[in-house]
Amino acid sequence: MIHFHLINSKFWGLILTAITLTQVSFLVNTGPVFAQLPDPKINPLELPLDDILIPAFPRPLTPFEQRKLRQALDELNAQAQAESDKGNDEVAFEIWYRELRLRRVLGRLEEIKALGRVGEIAWNKTRTIDVQFISKRLVTLQNLSEQEDPLSPELLLALAEAYQRLHSLDNSINIYQKVLRNARKNEAPLTEEEALKGLGKLYLAKFDYPNSATIYEELLDRAQAKPNAYEEGIYLQQLAEIYNKSLQPENAANIKQRLVENYLKSKKILFIPPLKISIGQDYEAMDQPEQASQNYQEAYSLAWSLQLFGAAGEALTKLGNLYQNYEQDDYALQIYQNLLQVEQLSYNYYGLMKVYDQVGQIYFKREQYPQALASFQQGLVLAKAINYKQDYFISKIQEVNQKMTASEQ
Repeated sequence: MIHFHLINSKFWGLILTAITLTQVSFLVNTGPVFAQLPDPKINPLELPLDDILIPAFPRPLTPFEQRKLRQALDELNAQAQAESDKGNDEVAFEIWYRELRLRRVLGRLEEIKALGRVGEIAWNKTRTIDVQFISKRLVTLQNLSEQEDPLSPELLLALAEAYQRLHSLDNSINIYQKVLRNARKNEAPLTEEEALKGLGKLYLAKFDYPNSATIYEELLDRAQAKPNAYEEGIYLQQLAEIYNKSLQPENAANIKQRLVENYLKSKKILFIPPLKISIGQDYEAMDQPEQASQNYQEAYSLAWSLQLFGAAGEALTKLGNLYQNYEQDDYALQIYQNLLQVEQLSYNYYGLMKVYDQVGQIYFKREQYPQALASFQQGLVLAKAINYKQDYFISKIQEVNQKMTASEQ
């Protein structure tokens, strides 16, 4: 029979002590002329670039003209947002399309960023045709750029972000991978790290846990090499979530233990009890009850010393259930007595009721009917207080009484 010893909490006590014209006149009228809306089959981004805000004959704009145009386009964006906020989405997108057509005068980088911004709005409003129009323009810009010169890291990152905002995750991943390869080839660590972060988020969005784990493991190594405890904690949390969702309890437990150590170094002691409980659950999933028990006990000891009664109660509940699962009822009863005290301190009537039910079931199984009766009666009092499961406890009491009567005959 497996026996788990309650550990001494002195160790945790020690932790606590460490405790974009030519003339300005072009810009007078920045509002759109609201004519009949275009045929939805016509991509508004493919309309001729003819607007009073830019010179009638194409030529490069002066820096002053660029600045004035940029101000005018920002005003158009604000007008479109105001119309959208009032529910006038058709009018809003007519304005936005005008803005987007004009943004190309200011260069591809600025146009791409604007396409991503408006595309995200279209996606959130489930305007599928608009998403398709904007996505097509992004692909066109990418192809044109790749035919001319190697894309700059800044342009690549803008494309990746724009695709991501349009939920074109595969396109965004492909761009980030190009950024990453180029950054490693050119030894640009900051760009490399930015690409890794983007890839990690995208793989998670696709529920691609193997690739996301690989990315965040690398980011973790980079954070530790700096060192940067804050980033290290973030990546450990991400990895813990990844390994939980991908059902890898051993990896999850190891990462969470490293996160415990991170919290100790950064004095984030309050985060440790729930983390130790989670580690205990990982060890249960691996059928390692001794390790599970140890982590539940450590979680309880620390939570109790910090007066985190919710976490303390959860740890004891997990521990009591663990003992019961391994048929160690004597130890389970001891744990439940401690749990009663915790639930009383936190005024958790529902929790108290559940504990009395567990205790009653143990005594009933052991044919200790007076103790079972007393426990179920206490459970009934609490059930009446919260108006929940009264019939259940009444039936349990009747069952115990029947057994007691039968045993006396």
